[in-house]
Amino acid sequence: MVDKKKNSANPGDAGHKDQEASEAVSAAQQAAAGTEEKEKVHQLEEALAAREAEAAANWDRFVRERADLENYRKRVQKEKDDILKYGNESLILEILPILDNMERALAHSGDETNAAVIEGVRLTYGMLLSVLKKFGVVPIDITPGDAFDPAFHHAVHQMESSELAPNSIAEVFQRGYLMNDRLLRAAMVVVAVAPKNGEQ
Repeated sequence: MVDKKKNSANPGDAGHKDQEASEAVSAAQQAAAGTEEKEKVHQLEEALAAREAEAAANWDRFVRERADLENYRKRVQKEKDDILKYGNESLILEILPILDNMERALAHSGDETNAAVIEGVRLTYGMLLSVLKKFGVVPIDITPGDAFDPAFHHAVHQMESSELAPNSIAEVFQRGYLMNDRLLRAAMVVVAVAPKNGEQ
């Protein structure tokens, strides 16, 4: 006769196995859920890093474009100021020869019979100089003996002189002018040089 106790399944063992299987499934699900959460966190961190990099690039672009705009404004303002300061330059350059001729006329006006005409020319010359001064045009002051400066003087001739220092101005042929502290026309001058053979 077979022992029924040995062949019959223990109900407690089956319940225990079901519980273990259930716990194993639950642990696997939790592990899978944990992996999913880690992947989501990793994806979110990558997305955040990408957005931060994009924001930094946009900020850098904004700063550069703001600087470019500011430089453009300054450049436009400088160009506008230059137009206001030097816009009449070509007109004034056309007027300067008239001024030169008036200076020559006054320099050679020795005839007293034309005193009224000479005085009229002198007054006109003075008025013209004062009008030019309103536009920032002033003559370059030069006297014989001043040092020659190629930035403001144009040498047209050399003259031996024992009285003047070498490389100094001996004579002014034509006056030079500045316009708002910028050279408008260089003065045409004769430059003194030392006499040949050391003559004194």
